[in-house]
Amino acid sequence: MAPSSAGFVTALTAAALATVGFLGYQAYAATPAHLTKGHTNGAQAITTPKAPGGGKNATLLPPGSGTGARVVYSLKGHRVWLVGLGDKVIRTFKVTPGNIAPAPGVYAVTSRSNAVTGTDGAPIEHVVRFTSVDGVAIGFSAAVGDAAPADPSTTPVRTGGIRESRDDGDVMWTFATIGATVAVIP
Repeated sequence: MAPSSAGFVTALTAAALATVGFLGYQAYAATPAHLTKGHTNGAQAITTPKAPGGGKNATLLPPGSGTGARVVYSLKGHRVWLVGLGDKVIRTFKVTPGNIAPAPGVYAVTSRSNAVTGTDGAPIEHVVRFTSVDGVAIGFSAAVGDAAPADPSTTPVRTGGIRESRDDGDVMWTFATIGATVAVIP
């Protein structure tokens, strides 16, 4: 008697789930311990001993910001580091965040747009999105022309745009492609 197609599909599904579970465990087991502590919103939490971005060493890569090629974004320091292989800082620059912030953690670039209108009504370019908070997209972008971002402390509009200069936006656009790592630190 031939096996039923439902039984065959069930067996294939069980085998696929077991394989995915095993591969997920292997990936988790190979992740450095400091990246697997305290998960938040599905992102892996990372820590840094001090809030970076201030003082004479503001341009130094903060300790505890991960490893490998990545974008590092300091919430308190309002600074970004573009980090290449070997933890070499390619570029660092100040940014102006919106009024909605991502939780500290490790994310991946999920979408990009060459030119759109920001939630504050300003024309923006080189948008690199990596998460959302309560339906508000969070990402890096540069205002076009004389458009200045709205003051996030006074606008009633919920904004997740992290604004950078156009020159910095050009470099971010080239560096942070789909799937690129973004480490958000306190």
